[in-house]
Amino acid sequence: MSKARPIIAQLSAIQVDKPADLIMRQIRNLISSGSLKAGDRLPPERVLAERFGVGRGHVREALRRMECYGVLQTFPQSGTVVASLGVGALERLISNLLDLDRDDIKALIETRAILEVHTAKLAAERASDASIEDLRAALDAFRAEVDAGRTGVEEDLLFHLAVANATGNPVLSSLIGLITPDVMRANKGARVCEAGRARTALVEHEQLFTAIAARNPKAAMLAMSAHMEMTQEQFTAVAQSAKPAPRARKRA
Repeated sequence: MSKARPIIAQLSAIQVDKPADLIMRQIRNLISSGSLKAGDRLPPERVLAERFGVGRGHVREALRRMECYGVLQTFPQSGTVVASLGVGALERLISNLLDLDRDDIKALIETRAILEVHTAKLAAERASDASIEDLRAALDAFRAEVDAGRTGVEEDLLFHLAVANATGNPVLSSLIGLITPDVMRANKGARVCEAGRARTALVEHEQLFTAIAARNPKAAMLAMSAHMEMTQEQFTAVAQSAKPAPRARKRA
């Protein structure tokens, strides 16, 4: 008779669902049961937030993710409606969203870098005067946080969203917005804005702003690429420092 596997080997880490994931599960169940069909309109964000008992930010994150993956569509006059896809396709799309490894920080950083470098180029090519002023305001808000000795994680990412908005490409802005909550969570978890990193990031933001305001796509790409590389190096350094030091071998 073979030995049973040790109990500890049969246990796995508990996955705690985020509010946005729980919202998506409920919407998937409504689609599966036929309560929600293609073309049906969802209630407004405020109503959904009250019903789910969560903040509107969680509802917005769930809806944005489902919209980016084609589960939902938003029309100016009609609001947010279920996409014209079959039930099976809708269920599979939502399941894929829920199965994404939201804690794969390396993959998150790689994806963000690919998106943001090209976003910076387009922003420099297309930014309107109004977009430049929005960028300036976002940069000033981040600077105020750093000067006050705070990390300014939210203001940091709002600046990146302003860069995306400056492209005039709503799909690109939605994709950047889609990963922003996970980037924010990863930044706070890894404490990447501590130990002077916020001050360095501010300098990098200023260089990026200067390039975009000068309508210089090449300089904007180089500035964003350098910014992403420094961010990745900081994540790696924090991850390495978090590893337990090897135990010293006992002398015989």
